Amino acid sequence: MRLSTMERIMKSLRDRIEINPRILVGKPVIRGTRIPVYLIVNLLAQGKTAEYILTNYPDLHEMDIRAALQFAAETTNFSEEIIVPT
Repeated sequence: MRLSTMERIMKSLRDRIEINPRILVGKPVIRGTRIPVYLIVNLLAQGKTAEYILTNYPDLHEMDIRAALQFAAETTNFSEEIIVPT
């Protein structure tokens, strides 16, 4: 089965995240680094720009920042159940 362009991009982003119990006790990091996903998300939440992050963490690439955001979005997504009182 052939993947669509969007599916290839999403897979590429997911492939940039690594969870290994030997690296930062299993916290999600950018593959090949010890830079945790939460650090990138926190910096963005504080108003730091992608340029700031890339300057201060030269091992990162723009796609790593996108991957961190995508990972955060996927792991915080949940389905809501509406409970109707009876």
